[in-house]
Amino acid sequence: MKQPSDVLAPKPYRVLSGSALKLIAVISMFIDHASKRLLVRNPTITETLFSVGTHDISWFYILTSIIGRLAFPIFCFLLVEGFIYTRDRRRYGCNLLLFALISEVPFDISRMLTPFDPSYQNVFFTLFIGYLGMCAFERFKDNRAMQAFSVIGLALVSMALKCDYGERGYALIMICYLLRDNAVAKSALGCCVTSAAWRAGLAFIPINFYNGKRGFIKGPVLKFAFYAFYPVHLLFLWWARIQLHV
Repeated sequence: MKQPSDVLAPKPYRVLSGSALKLIAVISMFIDHASKRLLVRNPTITETLFSVGTHDISWFYILTSIIGRLAFPIFCFLLVEGFIYTRDRRRYGCNLLLFALISEVPFDISRMLTPFDPSYQNVFFTLFIGYLGMCAFERFKDNRAMQAFSVIGLALVSMALKCDYGERGYALIMICYLLRDNAVAKSALGCCVTSAAWRAGLAFIPINFYNGKRGFIKGPVLKFAFYAFYPVHLLFLWWARIQLHV
């Protein structure tokens, strides 16, 4: 078993493997996307249940703004774990870029019902740029000026490309990487940098129960299936929108 990044839970309570975290993130992502694509016009789902301050709480809010916010921080954390422990970083980066390209048409079709929409890019591009940021930080560890230039430059690239979660998503990846040995700072700053604030910060609860084990998702077939779930579920939701006329 590899040594996990620093987490807050005492060792006996670190019960979540990397595969368990992936499953939580995938379910959260599917709930978020299915709610936005299929349930957004359902009055039962969108009607206000109660209010907290200026926020009207509905089932739609719970599904998308609370449950749905768990996915991305977990994916960022797992990206860093994969980067640190992979045997082949080049292949790791190539897989991220490959699925960024593969997922773009399903992303645009599911989101905008068009196969090409350059105004917004899928989350794999965010993860790939975060991967490049980690590579640059290590590549230029002896050149602080070039290190800073590269890391900041990639943040600007994420903004220019209008990647999903944008510069905040990129910043979260770098926080998970730079503070991987400081669970308190990583969790606190991770909550602050995300646009969903405390709601996305809930993702750091399962993250802090991580035990460093790979879990059941291992081997090329299951690894490919995990990557492929993203474009496949987007195509499914597009098909469901067409069938349900929503």
